[in-house]
Amino acid sequence: MREQISPEKYIQLFPKEKKEKALELALDIRKFEIDLYWKRATYFWTFIAASLAAFGIIQASKNIALTDKTDLSVIISCLGMVFSVGWLCVNRGSKHWQENWENHVNMLEDDIYGPIFKITLKREPPVGFKEKLQHYINGPSEISTSKINQIISLYVCILWGCLLIKSLPPFDSNALFSPLYCFMVILTLITCILFFTKLGATYKGSYTHRAEKMTSIIGMQSTKFEDRK
Repeated sequence: MREQISPEKYIQLFPKEKKEKALELALDIRKFEIDLYWKRATYFWTFIAASLAAFGIIQASKNIALTDKTDLSVIISCLGMVFSVGWLCVNRGSKHWQENWENHVNMLEDDIYGPIFKITLKREPPVGFKEKLQHYINGPSEISTSKINQIISLYVCILWGCLLIKSLPPFDSNALFSPLYCFMVILTLITCILFFTKLGATYKGSYTHRAEKMTSIIGMQSTKFEDRK
C-alpha cells in the first residue's frame, strides 16, 4: 500500500543520525540509474540498428521475390516499431527513477553538503552580436540529454510507422488483409499499447509477502555388513 506524506513527515523519516547515510545512498543509486540509462539505450539501439540494416538490405535485394520481400519488410517493421516504442517507454521510466533519487538528494543535502545540487553556476550572458553568435554555435546550453534521447526515440517510432505503412500492400489490394499482415499489425499495436497500461507500469499494489521455509532432514539408514569367508 502507498500513502502520501507531507514534507514534515519526510523530515521525520530521516532524522539527523540517518540523513548522511541516506544522502550517500541516494547519490550512489542516482549514479547507478544514470549508468543504467545509457546501457539500456545501447541495448535498444543495437536491435533497432540491426532491424534498420535488415530492412534496407531486403529492400535493396534483387534476389528476393516481391511477395517474400513484402512479408519480410512488414515483419521487420513491426519488430522495429515494438523495440522503438519500448525504448521510448524505458527512457521515460529511467528518467522517472533518476528524478526520484535527485529529489531525495535535494531534500537531504542541505544539512550535510549544503545546497550544491540546487545551485547552478553559469557563464555571464553574451554581449554583442559576435559573442551571441559564438554562444549559439558552440556555447553551453540548458539542454537535457535524457529529453533529447526521448525525442529521438519518438522520432524513430514515427519512422518505423512510416516504414510499416510503406511495406504494406495498397489499401485496395486483397493482399493487405492476409492473415500474416493482420496478425503482425494487430500484435504490434497490442504490444505497444500494453507498454502504456498498468501491465507496463511499476507495481503499486500491496507489498505484503508470504514466506515459505523448506524443511530438510538427514535420514539414517542402517546397513548390515556380513563377513564372507
